Amino acid sequence: MAMVMLGIMLALLLAGFPMMMPLLAATVAAFLFYLPDLSLQLVVQQMIGGVKPAALIAVPMFILAADIITRGHSADRLVDVVMRFMGHIRGGLAVSVTAACALFGAVCGSTQATVVAVGGAMRPRMLKAGYNDSFSIALIINAADLAYLIPPSIGMIIYGVISGTSISELFIAGIGPGLLIIALFSIYCIWYAKKHNIPVEPKASWGERLSSVRRAVWPLGFPAIVVGGIYGGIFSPTEAAAICVLYALILETLVFRSIKLREIFDIALSTGAVTSVVFILIAAGAAFSWVLSYAQIPQQLIAAIGLEGAGPIMTLVALNIAFFVGCMFVDSIVVILILVPIFAPLVQAAGLDPVLVGVLITLQVAIGAATPPFGCNIFTAVAVFRRPFMDVIRGVPPFLIILFAATVLIVAFPPIALFLRDLAFR
Repeated sequence: MAMVMLGIMLALLLAGFPMMMPLLAATVAAFLFYLPDLSLQLVVQQMIGGVKPAALIAVPMFILAADIITRGHSADRLVDVVMRFMGHIRGGLAVSVTAACALFGAVCGSTQATVVAVGGAMRPRMLKAGYNDSFSIALIINAADLAYLIPPSIGMIIYGVISGTSISELFIAGIGPGLLIIALFSIYCIWYAKKHNIPVEPKASWGERLSSVRRAVWPLGFPAIVVGGIYGGIFSPTEAAAICVLYALILETLVFRSIKLREIFDIALSTGAVTSVVFILIAAGAAFSWVLSYAQIPQQLIAAIGLEGAGPIMTLVALNIAFFVGCMFVDSIVVILILVPIFAPLVQAAGLDPVLVGVLITLQVAIGAATPPFGCNIFTAVAVFRRPFMDVIRGVPPFLIILFAATVLIVAFPPIALFLRDLAFR
């Protein structure tokens, strides 16, 4: 049955159908030919059940907040404050791009929005400063991955719903790996700037720095709301998402006045379109996952590839490889929906912490967003920067090596991800 379902999915994908169609077609085929005693009504029930969890309410809210912020002035203010403090050191401009991506990712939670907002502002400055275009684009699309790790993270929300893991714990656990990647990227950027003798930016005065901090205080409220509110037990991730939307509206319409009230309707329509695609995928993935579980396909696959009874390290290695390869070719949400149920028995048998597993899965999903051939950040960069596909991916390999190194470090030293979680919730 598994091979037939896989064959149907591949055939429809190659024919150009959107991802929800292969998922649903494979599910219905399994019901008709292999599970004839079960009613097709179960498919609908599982789809509805897949989008029922209250935690998913946070997804459209974070998307709406990201849409509002991306059209406003928050990105420019965050980029400016980082540049004022970091621009004068060797490689400071590239380090500033990394830090700006992290800050904006903590505001919007979207890798693609981060590519557009930070990349649009910083790429021309990097080219003017003497950085190679391939390096500049590769840095932007890979540093944007931090939006998936540093809360709020839509990938963590979906993983938490599917696996039953605390989303609050996942959010806090993503901070440590995010800081690790910022440090590793910064070291590489400084080395690159020294090797290529990139000139430094003029040093900003303390007056200019304080002025930039004052201008960025309002946008910096977003990570304070999400992390501080959840860490302090003031509200849940879903409530944090609702507050972020309200905060974004107040910030961009009343404080910065960068968005007029009549534009909110168009922004909401854009959010609705994106959300509908996400929720259809979740619904189809829920039905597909139920079939896999009912037919015990995960157990069969694990036994077939010799992972039955595997220890924690071997399980984590297999999990990282599977998610990385999957996200190279398929949308990250779909990979999470399909592979999490398959690996669930193996993770449980190995006694692994589901929060650690969630952080590693989110990291692989983030890496996949900037990995050829189908990483979403790559195609966003192609469209926004108007550069050929090969030019965009030429500088990617060094950053992939750094991200793989971060993965190895987290597997070898789990406290990188779990220390803040244990401090906050244990």
